[in-house]
Amino acid sequence: MKVTINDVAERAGVSIKTVSRVINNEPSVRASTRERVMRAVEALNYRPNLAARNLAGTHTYSIAFIYDNPNAYYVIDMQNGILEACREQGYELLIHPGSGQRDTIHEELRKLVEQSRVAGLVLTPPFSETQEVIDTLKSLDVEFVRIISSEGCSQGEENCIEIDDEAASFTITQHLLQLGHKRIAYLGGGSEHLSTHSRLTGYKHALQKAGLPFVKELVIEGEYSFDSGVAGATALLHSANPPTAIFAGNDEMAAGALFAARMLNIEVPQQLSIAGFEDSPFSRQTWPKLTTAHQPNEDIARCAAELVLERIQCRGSQEKEQQVRAKTDSNCRSFTPTLIVRDSSGPAVEEAINQQM
Repeated sequence: MKVTINDVAERAGVSIKTVSRVINNEPSVRASTRERVMRAVEALNYRPNLAARNLAGTHTYSIAFIYDNPNAYYVIDMQNGILEACREQGYELLIHPGSGQRDTIHEELRKLVEQSRVAGLVLTPPFSETQEVIDTLKSLDVEFVRIISSEGCSQGEENCIEIDDEAASFTITQHLLQLGHKRIAYLGGGSEHLSTHSRLTGYKHALQKAGLPFVKELVIEGEYSFDSGVAGATALLHSANPPTAIFAGNDEMAAGALFAARMLNIEVPQQLSIAGFEDSPFSRQTWPKLTTAHQPNEDIARCAAELVLERIQCRGSQEKEQQVRAKTDSNCRSFTPTLIVRDSSGPAVEEAINQQM
C-alpha cells in the first residue's frame, strides 16, 4: 500500500501538521523533531504528492527556467544545474523558452506566474537584463534570480549571479596578443545581450593595454549561432587586410569561423588562430579543438536555483532573510570564465592569409 503522511506522523510520534512543516522546510520545528520525522520519511520511503502540496495552500513547489538562447548545449547545462537543486529540495522545474525580441515578453511572464503559480524564476539573458521583465516580476511579488553579465548588476543587488565576461574576454584577447597577433577580429553575438557588449569591452581593453588601435572593420556584429560565425568569418577573411586571429563571442560562432577557414583552404592555427567562449561541446568536437574560456554553466545554474529556493523558503522570516542577504560567497555569486588553450590558437604568421588568398 502507498505510504501516506499519516503513516509518517504515526511512526515519528508527531502530528500530521508537524510532518508537513518538516517536509516544507518551515523554520518553526525543533532540530530533534525534524530529525525524527526525516528518519521516519526515509524508513518508510515516503514521497510527498507534489500536486497535493501545491493545492494545499498558497505556497507552490515549482520554479521556472526562462531562456532565449539558440545553443542547445547551453540550455541543457542550465536545465541540469537547476534540476539538481530542485530535486534536492523537492521542487519541480517548469521550462519556458521565449523570445527576447518580443515587446510583450513581460506580459507573457506575468501570465506564466499567475497561471502556473510558480514560486520563483531563474532568468537568463536577455530576460535577466530587460527592465520591463524585472519591474513586472517585482510587481507580482514573486522571487526571481538573474544570471547576468557583471556590468548589468548594480552593487548590493541580492538576486544576481554575476558572470565577469569582460575579464574573461580580456584574457582571451591577451592570449592571442601574446602569440604575436596584431590584427585580431571580434565576432559579436546578439546586441540584446549584455554579454556581447562586455566581451567587446574586454577585447578593446586588451588591445589598448597592448598599445594597439581599435579597428572598427575587424568587429562583426552577428548572432550566437554557427551560421553567423560562418558569415562573419567569411567576410573578414575576404577583406583586403584580413585578420591573423578571430575571437568569437561563443564556441558555436567560433566553430562557424573554423568552417569558413576550411572552405577557404586557410589552415588553423598555422595561418589563422581562432578562439571561442563558454567551453561548450562545440569547442571539443571541432578539429582542431578550440581555445576558449570555460564557463561552468551547470554550476552557475545550480547556484541560481539554490539562491531562488533560499529566497522562497525564507519569506516571512526576518532572520532567514538576513542570512540570505549576508551570503557573500564569491564562488557561488560571481563567476569568471577561465582560459583554456587548445589547438586552434598558435603564433602569428604575418601576411599568411594574404599569401593564401
